[in-house]
Amino acid sequence: AVSFLFSRLFISKTVLPKDTAAVMFIPAAASYDTVVDTLNRYLLIKNKAAFNWLAKKKRYPELIKPGRYVVRKAISINELIDMLRSGNQAPVRVTFNNIRSMEQLAGRFAKQLETDSAGFVSFFADEANYSHDGFTKENIISIFIPDTYEFYWNTDAKGIYARMLKEYNRFWTPERVAKAEAEGLSRSDVSILASIIDDEVLKKEEKPRIAGVYLNRLRQGIPLQACPTIKFAMNDFTITRVLDRYLKIESPYNTYKYKGLPPGPVGCATIDGIDATLNAEKHDYLFFSAKADFSGYHNFARTLAQHNRYAAEYHRELDRRRIFR
Repeated sequence: AVSFLFSRLFISKTVLPKDTAAVMFIPAAASYDTVVDTLNRYLLIKNKAAFNWLAKKKRYPELIKPGRYVVRKAISINELIDMLRSGNQAPVRVTFNNIRSMEQLAGRFAKQLETDSAGFVSFFADEANYSHDGFTKENIISIFIPDTYEFYWNTDAKGIYARMLKEYNRFWTPERVAKAEAEGLSRSDVSILASIIDDEVLKKEEKPRIAGVYLNRLRQGIPLQACPTIKFAMNDFTITRVLDRYLKIESPYNTYKYKGLPPGPVGCATIDGIDATLNAEKHDYLFFSAKADFSGYHNFARTLAQHNRYAAEYHRELDRRRIFR
């Protein structure tokens, strides 16, 4: 009779979330007592003695798995224990965009996952963790393509890398790779150029045309002279006016001083930026300058003289608006 009553107790829906949904985080190395405290904080367990008896019977105290667990409706004690001991956790949706550095990425992941930002930065600072996949400290950020991804809450930096590398390789379809190779670019080269274009362009429809300008300059051995690379070299993205003295900064990212692409992206290249680079417009423009009407669009030029006229118009407007930095 006692066995029958216990059986009925374990399968009846006697565990309920105290709120609309109980979202519980069990950290790595959590003790059984810590887990019980967490459960009691978020769940109404009508018979705690029964829970404790069955948990120990199923050896749950020895099989604790960290993670983010969610209970949205009434469940049985048996279902709760099975969920916990099997590690059947609910994933976390992580979204990132407008990212400039690995430190920013570390902060974004640390806000939503158990991994701490210091561990994230430390992992990606060590090239030995990914050099075998062909990446360097300068270009490893290219595997983080802005979007929304699902991770388990207890995913560490190594797991994040493995997941993002998988997504990166999935993104780089044979068609995209073929387009990059046709332009004489590697996947990393495309991400570098795309990150510059993303920062340079407000109007999405202009990205393929500006990509064409930069590719023309690369082919002809003309320095890119890309303002976003100066901002990156100075670690100051609040700059709205790149002054002549900024162009003298000593950095491999100074594309006014050095020809070719910089060593790595100046941020997480977007899908739009990457695809614009791979589908760049074919034209003979070598210059572009922001329009003086501050519309976000650019004037394009084939000659330096024409470009200088457009640039002078824009700089006069900057002066009129008293934008000096």
